[in-house]
Amino acid sequence: MAVKEKNILNRLYFVATCMFLFAIAVAVKLVNIQLVEGGKYKELAQISNFKNDTITANRGNIYAADGSLLATSMPKYDIRIDVMTISQKNFSKHVKGLADSLSTMLGEPSDFYLKKLRIARQTKNRYLLITRGLGYADYMRIKSFPLFKLGAYKGGLIVEQRTIREHPIGKMAARTIGHDRKDEEGYYSRVGIEGAFREFLRGSEGYQLKQKIAKGQWKPIDNANEVEPKDGYDVVTTIDVNMQDIAHQSLLRQLEHYKADHGTVVVMETETGEVKAISNLGKAKKGGYYERLNYAIGESHEPGSTFKLMTMIAALEDRVIDTSDVVDTGNGRYKFYDRTVRDSKWGGFGKVSMAQAFELSSNVAFARIIDEKYKQKPERFVNRLYNMGLNDKLGLPILGEGNPSIPHPTDKYWSGTSLPWMTHGYGVSMTALQTLTFYNAIANDGKMVKPRFVKEIRAWNKSYKSYKTEVIDASICSKETALKAKEMMKNVVRRGTAKNIYSPDFSMAGKTGTCQYNYWIESGRYISSFAGYFPADNPKYSCIVVIHQPDKEIGYYGADVAAPVFKEIAMKIYTDTPFINEVENLVVENVLADPDYQTYFTKAQNDQAIMPNVKGMVVMDAVALLENMGLQVSFSGTGKIKEQSIKPGVEIKGIKKVTIKS
Repeated sequence: MAVKEKNILNRLYFVATCMFLFAIAVAVKLVNIQLVEGGKYKELAQISNFKNDTITANRGNIYAADGSLLATSMPKYDIRIDVMTISQKNFSKHVKGLADSLSTMLGEPSDFYLKKLRIARQTKNRYLLITRGLGYADYMRIKSFPLFKLGAYKGGLIVEQRTIREHPIGKMAARTIGHDRKDEEGYYSRVGIEGAFREFLRGSEGYQLKQKIAKGQWKPIDNANEVEPKDGYDVVTTIDVNMQDIAHQSLLRQLEHYKADHGTVVVMETETGEVKAISNLGKAKKGGYYERLNYAIGESHEPGSTFKLMTMIAALEDRVIDTSDVVDTGNGRYKFYDRTVRDSKWGGFGKVSMAQAFELSSNVAFARIIDEKYKQKPERFVNRLYNMGLNDKLGLPILGEGNPSIPHPTDKYWSGTSLPWMTHGYGVSMTALQTLTFYNAIANDGKMVKPRFVKEIRAWNKSYKSYKTEVIDASICSKETALKAKEMMKNVVRRGTAKNIYSPDFSMAGKTGTCQYNYWIESGRYISSFAGYFPADNPKYSCIVVIHQPDKEIGYYGADVAAPVFKEIAMKIYTDTPFINEVENLVVENVLADPDYQTYFTKAQNDQAIMPNVKGMVVMDAVALLENMGLQVSFSGTGKIKEQSIKPGVEIKGIKKVTIKS
């Protein structure tokens, strides 16, 4: 019996010893975790339960030249509630008031929100969505509602901010304004001004500390940010909103009329190279047109007869021809090896001077004389084109500029027909903007300036960086050559292929272009174009219109399809903006309103030809003034005038009606 008891005691001692040793081991481990490895485990806990969530900065605004908004970042707020952080006392006291306030603001019945909040409380929902996409004013309003005004901890309010990009003028110039965004696979798409100037626009990110809650969801620890985001700088463009609207609407109407595939228009200030308007419209699959691609910058194509200007300039500069030289176009057909050059006029133009050949756009005349003068040394002609920069990109900040292509006699595919065909724009390739830049240089007496889309970068209402006119080539040709070319382009409109757009009241100059493309696949596909400038004698703006694949049953010649768009744009810009008085070569200054109506009335009466500035006038005073100037006045509203349809300083000759609004 004593032995048995002894064995039991030994076992008890052994178990007790083991338990003691185990307790010591646990204690040692706890001390080790607390003192030695504590920092490591705390860090892991923090990583698992807390994170710094990135807050994207508000992008800078993009402005038109007059300060109108083209693109802006708007904050949007998603509102949620964590019902489990709210005490039972506060929940019971304020839930009905919150439901009533939400009903008033969001539209659903109060019972709908009351039921929703109570179910969330029962199911311990810590991330209940209340509403999405609130603007700032509504966000500030909802923060003042019962419960929510208690804050994040006591009231359970969860606010998630995001920004979206808004375009106040809609989709006009959308491809040029562009975007800078990341797709689902993490690839960035950087288009237009948004993409080109992203380093200024994007700002710097901020951070907000969030805590992990149920079901892998995260909520902000506080409504304040750990690091505040820094807004981006603003970009002021060269775009004129009025001209942009004119260009967009004019192009759209013509695309619809001719059922064309796509088209582009660019308006550029001659002296500075500032792009005032750019429209790129393509046909949608379901009908209608939208800004599909930036055709003006990215699409390089055979220019057709608008290239005859480049050919003429090169030959005049090389002094191998003069505008008075006579060429026999025969019956309008001329064969080079196994290919035939054709004029648009059946039977040909007979014998014409080179100036007339340009006005009438004779392919035969250009092909014959250039082949005759350069056949032995075609590289001389091509090198002249290269020297004028026609084989170089413009180096635009906007990504995606198309490559110009001017073949050289040393190229593998050069043939005996390459030279005569390139004289009238076949076998060469340029974008619309590259073509316009050359035409603008001739309007500018030979000085080629780089197209410019941005005036300055502004940092919080202060100028950070300005962009000035950049000269590509101070003289691509002599002034003598430029003057000859300008006279020929004026005659194209006066009596040549574009005589259908001639106006005795307003001078324009330019060149038509009609080109078949993909003709080796299918005949009957055309590109219709017109490039030029206005006014002809004192160029202020240059403009190009290119329309692809018009319905040939309706029309396809550049004179019929593209030139009328040019004319409409030129005439409306002339009518709607302070412009150059061609007779005296002086800018017509705006007549400023005088606070004393009688004094101002007398001033305006002294010059019946100039539209006065009636903004700020009382409606009836403005009506009396304008009617006494012989205008029919349509008005709306009472009080002082805020808008007038004809801008101050515009000559009112031929204008009969004006609309004013208060």
